[in-house]
Amino acid sequence: MTTERTRPAGLAAIDHEMARQHADALASYEAVTPMAEKAAASLEKTGRLLLLGMGGSHAVNRAVEPLYRSLGIDTVALPLSEQLGQPLPIDGRTIFVTSQSGESAEVLRWFEETGGTQETFGLTLDATSFLASTAPSLVGAGGTELAFAATRSLTVTFALHLVILAALGEDPAAALAVLRAPEDHDITAALAALENVATVVTSGRRLQGVAEALALGLTELSRRPCFSLEGGQLRHGPMEMLGPEIGLVLFRGLDETAGLVTAMALSAVETGAPVILFDASGQAPVAGAVTIRFAATTGLAAIFAMLPVAQRLMIAFADARVENAGTPVRSTKITRSE
Repeated sequence: MTTERTRPAGLAAIDHEMARQHADALASYEAVTPMAEKAAASLEKTGRLLLLGMGGSHAVNRAVEPLYRSLGIDTVALPLSEQLGQPLPIDGRTIFVTSQSGESAEVLRWFEETGGTQETFGLTLDATSFLASTAPSLVGAGGTELAFAATRSLTVTFALHLVILAALGEDPAAALAVLRAPEDHDITAALAALENVATVVTSGRRLQGVAEALALGLTELSRRPCFSLEGGQLRHGPMEMLGPEIGLVLFRGLDETAGLVTAMALSAVETGAPVILFDASGQAPVAGAVTIRFAATTGLAAIFAMLPVAQRLMIAFADARVENAGTPVRSTKITRSE
């Protein structure tokens, strides 16, 4: 007789967040246009953007960093903790401070020490938070995220950036189409490929921010030291770690860096490492890799397509290894200490 396993409470909470992330992202897109236009006007005035955040918020910043750069905006994404300790000059820059809770310790200290600037904007999910009450803010729909690992908060924050980018002249149609009709993909083969690995490394080029978001969630949920390396950085030495016990998850989009991701996949397969390729490039699958293929696209459309499927893989990987995955034992959802 077999007993059906009860879904861990932490993962059930994440399931709840994920189930409404697309609806909340679309609601966010419709709700924040006036503030997004002000943020876009600031960017057009300064031509320089500093993206500040921690954890999943920093991963979002890393993912949108190349999108703003492609518009000719001098953009840098830094962990807020690094900006506190080794600050870049803030004068003459538009600053986006991102915190889904709006209450992280670093957010409070940065405003306490700097007072913010006239060109500072917040991105948050909590309209009553410190951040939202301190800086003009784009507030995502659905309220603050309660589950431990970031899922819905990432998708909603990306939607906030989509509105800003649209105000700067980018066409949001492809990204909105993905949110309205998300692709569903079977992750069984990918999960099986990672069954015997000790840990997972993620990597990308233009989609490196998505890789970093996945590595963070894998670490938080599986309690394994999963981490992310930009594709060039992975090539310069850390290839030595690859082998059957190290899984590699790659992200390839329809952009000029796709060939470099392909080359990395081919090299990694040769090491015997299990390779998972999230692929929106439209190019041929890589022999020896488990390829999860999406409609060919780039930018936020690629991110919206890939991210929920990668999140499902992240959750399943952790659930197979940790009895109470999703319930933190050394951390809290809102980090109130440094």
